[in-house]
Amino acid sequence: MATSPRPTQPWQLSATELAAAVRAREISSTELVRSCLERVEETNPRLNALVDLRPEEALEEARRADERTLSGAELGPLHGVPVSIKINTEQRGYATSNGIPALAHRPAEGDAACVTALRTAGAVPLGRSNSPAFSFRWFSTNELHGRTLNPWDAERTPGGSSGGAAASLAAGMTPLAQGNDIGGSIRFPAACCGVVGVRPTVGRISDWAPPAYADTPAGPVQLDFPPTVHSCAVQGPLARTVADARLALHAMTTPDLRDSAGVPAVPLRPRPAGPARVLLVRGNGTVKNHSAVDRALDRAAAHLADAGHAVEEVAELPLLAEAARLWALLITEDIRPMLPVVHQLGGDDIRTALEGHFAAAAELWGERPDLETYINGWARRATLVTRLQELLGGDRILLTPVCAEPPFEQDADITDRDRALQLFPAMWPMTAVPVLGFPAVTVPVRVENGLPFSVQLIGGRFEEDLVLDAAQAVEDRSEVPRLWD
Repeated sequence: MATSPRPTQPWQLSATELAAAVRAREISSTELVRSCLERVEETNPRLNALVDLRPEEALEEARRADERTLSGAELGPLHGVPVSIKINTEQRGYATSNGIPALAHRPAEGDAACVTALRTAGAVPLGRSNSPAFSFRWFSTNELHGRTLNPWDAERTPGGSSGGAAASLAAGMTPLAQGNDIGGSIRFPAACCGVVGVRPTVGRISDWAPPAYADTPAGPVQLDFPPTVHSCAVQGPLARTVADARLALHAMTTPDLRDSAGVPAVPLRPRPAGPARVLLVRGNGTVKNHSAVDRALDRAAAHLADAGHAVEEVAELPLLAEAARLWALLITEDIRPMLPVVHQLGGDDIRTALEGHFAAAAELWGERPDLETYINGWARRATLVTRLQELLGGDRILLTPVCAEPPFEQDADITDRDRALQLFPAMWPMTAVPVLGFPAVTVPVRVENGLPFSVQLIGGRFEEDLVLDAAQAVEDRSEVPRLWD
């Protein structure tokens, strides 16, 4: 990234710098948390990125971290570093509200496994990050907490569903954020806000969480999740830099057999002798990229070539296009039985957004795909996973757009039906990856017309470090202003 003036406030430092400074006793966690809280007071009233803030609780956790530092005990890799937790993730003592008023009054009894991993690594939770209702839009607004703004341009989405996480990072409120991703919910907000987002391989970071309940007129109802959540959704980090994202990823890596997709141990992958080969996939054969998106791809490809990567371009990769179509089938049909709960508990925005989602899916699969189509979709998914792994092996990665368009205008999915139908095909790079379960990273490349533009890098299963190496090469050569400086 571009050279910036040396930060003068603790909240401006990277998570990697902060962890080292706390370990060396150059700064206390209490000082750091207080600095971040001051930044929250300065920026959050405008952006509304963090909600359910409890400053005294964060400072108390920081005080306990400082006691551990002074005791000489072994310290975790994120010791004393603040992190935000998303409102759809279980954190003890906080309602897993998902932006739904009916879910706002039942505090979680325990932490999700990813939150436990962050605590074990020494991180200090500071604030809950906002998301759309039910965390199912590429925008971040809900009836409970209101709208989150993009720090670059308030008229553009900060992304969704981890929009609050990405906006808080870009504004300097926290150095790290936890998010989750089933259709771009880590990668897209990171791109919209000019930060780094990591979607790990399914199973690498545990998705286990205590049971969630909704209060209904008939009493508490446990919320069960459909197959796509267990097979496609992941927890992961958002960060300001690639180095910070790598640090958080390894801290959050938690093989956990309570997670139905969890792996008992992350496979050790042999590293290639040189830089990974890069296959640039510019489109999906049906959607034309905005010219600024193509310029970002060209710039990233040039950076990778300069770093020694062999870059080959193809117009499209059919299996990615097919995976994006499968996402529309599998996700939509798994959501369908949940619609009564959504209509009962959700507001007008999420209902309108889902109507647009179902209309877009119907253009690909018809109004009501039958059971045979659904089963064949899951079978085809397995074939595509194998084919992509064979293509990538252990020494090749893909370079793709994040989206065919710049960050969407706010509420583009609910203000006009025709516009809503355009979003689905534009987001093919975001939806293709979850169906396949592969790791992907979005990294900013350039700024144009006041908006950040990022690219996506995809690697073979459990090849996160290979992808992060390439992302680091892009970041090192990119000139993207840091809003937090």
